[in-house]
Order: sequence, then C-alpha cells, then structure tokens
Amino acid sequence: MAGYAATRRYLLRIEYDGRTFAGWQRQDGAPTVQGAIEAAAAKLAGEAVAVLGAGRTDAGVHASGQAAHLDLRTDIPVRKVADALNFHLRPDPVAVLSASPVPAAFHARFSATARHYRYVIVNRRADLALAQGFAWRVPSRLDAGAMQQAAQALAGCHDFSTFRDAQCQSASPVKTLDALKVTRTGDRIEVTCSAPSFLHRQVRSIVGSLVEVGRGQEAIGWIAEILAARNRAACGPVAPAEGLYLEHVDYPPEALAPVGMDAG
Repeated sequence: MAGYAATRRYLLRIEYDGRTFAGWQRQDGAPTVQGAIEAAAAKLAGEAVAVLGAGRTDAGVHASGQAAHLDLRTDIPVRKVADALNFHLRPDPVAVLSASPVPAAFHARFSATARHYRYVIVNRRADLALAQGFAWRVPSRLDAGAMQQAAQALAGCHDFSTFRDAQCQSASPVKTLDALKVTRTGDRIEVTCSAPSFLHRQVRSIVGSLVEVGRGQEAIGWIAEILAARNRAACGPVAPAEGLYLEHVDYPPEALAPVGMDAG
C-alpha cells in the first residue's frame, strides 16, 4: 500500500510528441507534458506527485530524451516503475523510457550539466507526408555549408540578446554554446546544439536566422553582425516549433550515484 511504502526519488528519461500539448510546463485548462506525467504518477501513488523537468519545452516541441525527477511513494519494484507510469499515461503521446533511483539531493534542472537539442529541416518542394508535424519543410534550396560556416560565430560564450525571446525569464542573456553544427543528408538538414542551458526560444531563433543565410538572403557574416547587435529586432524569423527536439540531458556521475536501495 502506498501509505506504508518508502519515498524514493527517481530520474525519468522521457519521450513525447509535442503536437497535442501546450508545452512542458503545467497550465490551468491546457494539456501539458508535466501535467500528464503528474496525473499518471498520482494514479500510481494514490496521492499528488510533483514532477520537475530539466527544461521547459514550448508548445509543439518534441523530446526524445527529456529528463525529470519525482518523489514517488509506492511499493512497486523499481524495475517496474517506468512500465507502471506508462500504463497510466496511455493514450497520451508520452513514454517514460526509464525510471532510475537517484539521491534525494538530485534535481533534474539544477543538477544538469548540459542539454542537447536537434532541429530538423526537410529541404524539398514536395509537401511532407510522413514528417508532417515533426520537421520544418523549407522548399527553397538551402546551402547547408554556408549555414554551418555562419553558425560558428555563435559558438562559445556570448550575450545572446538577439536570440532571446521577449518572454524569457533567464537572469542573464549570456550563455555558452559548447557545440553548434549544421549537417545535410539528402534533403534533410539538421542543426544540433549543446549548452549548459539555453534562453527561451534561443535554438529556434538561431535556426530561423541560419535559414536566411542558407537561402542566400543574408551573407555568412550576417550572423556575427546580429549577434554583436544584442538586439532582438535584429534576429531573423523564428523557426517553427515542430522541428525541434530535446534529445538528451547530461548529469555528472556523482549526481546519479547509487542510493543503496533494492531495485526490487
């Protein structure tokens, strides 16, 4: 029975289709990923459960490796927690890929050392059939090499005010991009970004501006110029949400140290 079970903190690795959600963060009167997982956890535990994510994805943004933590009081064996959550999540398009016990001090957001995003562009004239809602179709030919060259101006530590949404709540516009890469395979172009943390809509703002370079509407050096401007008005169009995926969140080994409990 839940009332006699020990409380354990779990790290969840989560996959979801963002199309039907108003984003990650819980909102009154709107379906959210956080809300769906909290409802599933409450059914499992028989009491309200708070789920805290590593990052807040916007409406329409997907995840193949979102991370979150929750404190769960249940006598279900550890190895069955993910399956039990998934049972209660159906039919929502959310899957708990794993549920791992972590120390009580672990925090999905504050313990994270890096977040990795991928943006998918399908560069073709034909409409999308299979990838509709999961990629941005750009019909005009894009020069991925020029986009990659321009993107390197953004690597490192900078004031990213130009690529910061007006609703961003971050204390500072200064962020460090550890990696930013543009690659093409056939008609598929992917922009991958890694950083300890991101500003609100930073990745989509960067991708939208890089596409302007890829189209030939702006020169390669334009990205460095608008970065230096530190002015949101200088940013190119913001890329749509459906092409963006939160792929993985990194944690240091000590944050995930074994907690000395029976896996059941």
